[in-house]
Amino acid sequence: MHLLAFIPIATFGKILTFLVMLSVLVVLHELGHFVVARRNGVRVNEFALGMGPKLFGFTSPRSGTLYSVRALPIGGYCAMLGEDGTRTQAEQQREFRGAGATEDGDFQGKPPLARLAIVLAGPIVNFLLAYVILVVGILAFGVASSHPSTVVAEVQGGSPAQRAGILPGDRITSIDGVAYTDGTALVKKLHASLGKMLRIGYVHDGTTILRTAAPAPCPGDAREGCIGIVPSVPYERVGFTDAFVDAGYTYGLIASESVGSIEKLVTHFTKYAGQVSGPIGIGRAAIAIQDLGWGPYFALAATISFALGLFNLLPIPALDGGRAAFIIAELLRGKPVDPEREAMVHFAGFAVVLALFAVIAVHDIGNIIAGKGALN
Repeated sequence: MHLLAFIPIATFGKILTFLVMLSVLVVLHELGHFVVARRNGVRVNEFALGMGPKLFGFTSPRSGTLYSVRALPIGGYCAMLGEDGTRTQAEQQREFRGAGATEDGDFQGKPPLARLAIVLAGPIVNFLLAYVILVVGILAFGVASSHPSTVVAEVQGGSPAQRAGILPGDRITSIDGVAYTDGTALVKKLHASLGKMLRIGYVHDGTTILRTAAPAPCPGDAREGCIGIVPSVPYERVGFTDAFVDAGYTYGLIASESVGSIEKLVTHFTKYAGQVSGPIGIGRAAIAIQDLGWGPYFALAATISFALGLFNLLPIPALDGGRAAFIIAELLRGKPVDPEREAMVHFAGFAVVLALFAVIAVHDIGNIIAGKGALN
């Protein structure tokens, strides 16, 4: 039986939504390269939506660029003349200069500063896009309230709430016969009931259910009780000016946390590598956050956009940061880096990247096997 048959329709829709969001972020990243490349007179051989075999496309008679749609709707790419992706920058520079080429549209024939601007355009677009996404999300859906609701956003695996049958989307209405309509009061009651057997009433699909559950020690404070739920947070509309201010504040938090995570990973790799989420973990989080509403999902999209830009700036081979590093070295030296030395750096960089991706993948899969929540 086909693997997709085992995926619920609702979950499949959430996965598709995540892939569309990720593709938009990647395509706009590549569009940044495209626009700056064209502004600097570089010929773009192809600008593709998606990856894999070409479905259809057309060639612009003015620029000669092939605009194509590929079979796999994930990401895209901008293929420039002089950037074949199979050789180092230094090798392509040496070939360009040694052949005495005169092709005006060749990326390698442009001054270092122009090439640097083209390479950095993608990450810069992601940084700007993160702020735009936040503003649009706040204007459309508002900002998170300071008070949680009694609706359950997430249920942790193996928790008292899961054993009681509580599911995301359920609304807790009572504890021991006392009605609760305020999320803050509900959480306070649970925290004060460590180890006590509670009779919890909640509404599931319009039906009120009564189950018992005893709060266990909270992960952050063993003196308080938790049943393993994350309450949803309602969103409140704000004015136009406040939207830009709130977006700026959230953007600052995203930037600080993203840069701090990279710093911890670089300075204490063995300690923090296992805490980093890769595509699997990010995908799980995106699916879980969709249950919280579009407001949180837009914030996640902004976070991923910023992280995408920051990750691409790392001086790692095959990333924009790696290409930029060798262009900067060329600027400082007055000539391209020796191809053999660049190849050695690429080899070492790829080894580090593969090791990091392996650790992250093991961590993400381990969380799934252990039944940990996607937002833990």
